[in-house]
Amino acid sequence: MTDTVSLDQADLPLRVRDFYLGRQPVLDRNQALYGYELLFRSAGQDEGASGAGLPATATVIAHAAQLGLARAIGDAACFLNVDRDVLFSDIFAFLPRERTVLEIVATMDPDDAVLARMQELARHGFRFALDGVGGDSARLQRLLPLAVFVKLDLRSTHRDTLRGLVSRLQGLGKTVIAEKVETRDEYHVCLDAGFDYFQGFYFARPAVLGGRKLSPSQATVLALMNQVMSDVDNADIERAVKKDVTLALNLLRLVNTPAVGAPQRIDSLSQALIVLGRRQLQRWLQIMLYAEPGNRGHNQTPLLMLATTRGRLMELLAKRLRPGQRYPGDTAFTVGIMSLMDVLFGIPMQDILDQIPVSDEIRLALLKRQDFFGQLLKLAESIEQSDDEVLPSLKELQISGDDMVELEMSAFQWSDSVVRYAI
Repeated sequence: MTDTVSLDQADLPLRVRDFYLGRQPVLDRNQALYGYELLFRSAGQDEGASGAGLPATATVIAHAAQLGLARAIGDAACFLNVDRDVLFSDIFAFLPRERTVLEIVATMDPDDAVLARMQELARHGFRFALDGVGGDSARLQRLLPLAVFVKLDLRSTHRDTLRGLVSRLQGLGKTVIAEKVETRDEYHVCLDAGFDYFQGFYFARPAVLGGRKLSPSQATVLALMNQVMSDVDNADIERAVKKDVTLALNLLRLVNTPAVGAPQRIDSLSQALIVLGRRQLQRWLQIMLYAEPGNRGHNQTPLLMLATTRGRLMELLAKRLRPGQRYPGDTAFTVGIMSLMDVLFGIPMQDILDQIPVSDEIRLALLKRQDFFGQLLKLAESIEQSDDEVLPSLKELQISGDDMVELEMSAFQWSDSVVRYAI
């Protein structure tokens, strides 16, 4: 293997155009982000299938290299499915080896040639995960010496065997990931079984949980957001911010970040409110609702990552589809962020909208997924869930696969930056 391998899309066995990227978080026992599995979907595949073949994986890598892998995963680890064809190719030269985990798909036969190739890639710094493991087997034992991670599939592993299997694997020095964690109950079962990391729709597609109370900081932020959206005077907003020291400090930190671009350091709240402006202040407050008090960076909840990514992606889509118009991007961002507030607060969306002043188009989008912004919200939700509605929606909105991946990468990068530096 060399470091100078050229990966030009013209050299690939198939040039795929109608596609998009999915990104599913891998979280530690504190629900802090460890990495992402990049999932590929294209119109040329069976419905609902993820692409692990050479054309699919090569396309993911090519676009990640072209647009910058950091835009897709930030400083997290990157899990990427590989089959036999991919394993024996030289398409890995573009990837940061210290952060790349190659997932050996469950259908790959671990013959002598495969094991030799894995050993070669391991010498170059790549790590391996065994995907879709359902229990002990001769295949697992053959691959295990070369694996760093083992992904146990909850759909094919009996609950009664989890604790013993996790313990044996960890005793061999393996990091064990619970895969396809889809409910709160499954998450707690896996916690009790001792898993190191967790992945599944429970984290990427959260359910509304009742009985949750707003923290004092959330109540303050929500009240302030109401004031901003009701267009009260800056002096009233400044007085409200000063009542919460943490909120005031976060506002000053935000206004002095490079993203805001203030010409000089801002040290007063009144200056900060002027520099930031109402729309940016509203956006920041919407994001702050999802932030865990006292936590920063990748220790934030996956709900914060999901909300910021969704909001930004919808904003970029609106700007792309309605160029030259003044407010569609802001409205789309608000719809994206607010669309997860029922999950955040554990109450129905209708009750939330009864408390927060929003326009009729935002209300229609959030309650009924109707009209332009409702259509964007449905598309964003479909991408997160990797369901079958994405590609028809892309065609209906006349968005190409290349454009979609570029927008996704930008949204991923923006979300990572906001969570790490502005909260």
